[in-house]
Amino acid sequence: MITQLLNPNSRLIQPTTSGIEAAALALSASQLVAFPTETVYGLGANANNDKAVASIYFAKGRPTFNPLIVHIPSIESALQFVKIDDRAHNLLSTFSPGALSLVLPRRSDSPLSLLVSAGLDTVAIRIPAHPIAQALLNACQLPIAAPSANTSGAVSPTTALHVLNGWPDPANEGPSLVIDGANCAIGLESTVLDLTTPTVTLLRPGGVSLEDIETAIGPIAISTNDDTAPRSPGMLARHYAPNTPIRLNAKTVSKHEIFLGFGQSGPKTEYNLSPTGDLIEAAANLFAVLRQLDDLNALSIAVAPIPLTGIGLAINDRLTRATSTIHE
Repeated sequence: MITQLLNPNSRLIQPTTSGIEAAALALSASQLVAFPTETVYGLGANANNDKAVASIYFAKGRPTFNPLIVHIPSIESALQFVKIDDRAHNLLSTFSPGALSLVLPRRSDSPLSLLVSAGLDTVAIRIPAHPIAQALLNACQLPIAAPSANTSGAVSPTTALHVLNGWPDPANEGPSLVIDGANCAIGLESTVLDLTTPTVTLLRPGGVSLEDIETAIGPIAISTNDDTAPRSPGMLARHYAPNTPIRLNAKTVSKHEIFLGFGQSGPKTEYNLSPTGDLIEAAANLFAVLRQLDDLNALSIAVAPIPLTGIGLAINDRLTRATSTIHE
């Protein structure tokens, strides 16, 4: 926990029973609440309330054509919002609660704000596994729309301190409360699958690997970037970006660069996503390390090659969206 590092009068609250109840009341009052999940911290709002959902877009500076993921506590609760076919039930039963989001047809009688769908006839849903997220969902008895708790396009937060630093002024339309849940275990956003297509389509790689999904349901299609009408969050070509330019697949480092290593290959460096080459450790460290390196004001960050297997696919996806430079 990081409470001792912060002003006691800040918006940070602990995940006690009273803290969860305070956050639930804030959500019921159409306020924004940042809370931890196993992936990253989410900026939550009552998904049934237009004004509350609109405040997410305003606080993040997020394009209104970019839909939001709605967090719910269970498969049963999803039935009032979306249509669930056998494929969806299989995936939810296998990977939920967890780091998987599904884009599904929206029910015509769904109480969800139309803003969460960004004009589409679909809704992205997720059942988070984090105990604090589950406690909040059960306390407020509301679906929670929750993109990552950062301004649009910036590096996603994996600690409560990251969230507070993103909105240092509590009057500046950020979250009214931030629940302190320490570090996020996965550290990358959820995997997003589109189930409104004949073949299940991967819209965003994330905390559930492509290999595990295909083991469960067979081969799936892979979508491309969409900067005009994305069907899920995380499909914009540039996203998750620090201010410092990033150079990918680097095997050397120039004088004014910082090298971000992986494993034991490449130049020696004090900054390494995982000295042992563990992709899960690298994913958990990615956003926090990018924030740390961004504060060093280097010319650029040179990132070592990351294998394109397992969660490495999601790591490479986030790094690619963070830069438009040519790969080495």
